[in-house]
Amino acid sequence: MTLNQQIEQWLGERLLVFSQADRPFVTLSYAQSWDGSITLRSGKSLALSGDESACLTHQLRSLHTGILVGIGTVLSDDPRLNVRLCAGPDPQPIVLDAHLRFPPSARLCHLPDKRCWVLTSAGTNVPHAANLEIIRLPGDSEGRVCLIAALQELKKRGIDSLMVEGGAKVISAFLSHKLVDAMVVTVAPRLVGGYKAVTDLGFDTVLELPEISPWHSGRLGEDLIMWGDVRYQTT
Repeated sequence: MTLNQQIEQWLGERLLVFSQADRPFVTLSYAQSWDGSITLRSGKSLALSGDESACLTHQLRSLHTGILVGIGTVLSDDPRLNVRLCAGPDPQPIVLDAHLRFPPSARLCHLPDKRCWVLTSAGTNVPHAANLEIIRLPGDSEGRVCLIAALQELKKRGIDSLMVEGGAKVISAFLSHKLVDAMVVTVAPRLVGGYKAVTDLGFDTVLELPEISPWHSGRLGEDLIMWGDVRYQTT
């Protein structure tokens, strides 16, 4: 069995037994350097994955019904969030954009077969793009989209499994709210010294920190792939 097949089987087993009725299963997946950086600096794109691990990322996309990034990723990377490097269905593209900064020129505004869902807590200034569906949700005390409400809405709309790709603020928010069920992380053999994938999670003790257990690892090309279940202290 190849590493890709191992991860697909592992993920499929978790999706089958997931029991949260009010939200999708959430897989966090991103690429980082050996020192934990995802880019040189905030707002700047940096490709770290090798060809083999990039194919794995697209395979993971095909296994989820939805894929989510933050508006920062849209502004810096201009992603399409579809499946191109392997066979499989495209997930529903979803963007967290609390203040509706979505640029009409973004490629997600011009997908041939899907309308990108934009989750926002803003009330005005709707982008003029025919291929976006604006979904207004409650905001938190800092004006950000409430993640719990967002996941509940996505579940109602038929999203049973969600792949979260970033960026750092989104990664950290999902972890700090204890909303990640599984992780698949690509570690590229580079030292970047830049912007970290995980920032302050707001926890005070070791027991509160998310734990990856059990975890697994393997190599694809020059990259290390690590995957596992995310567990949280419940008492």
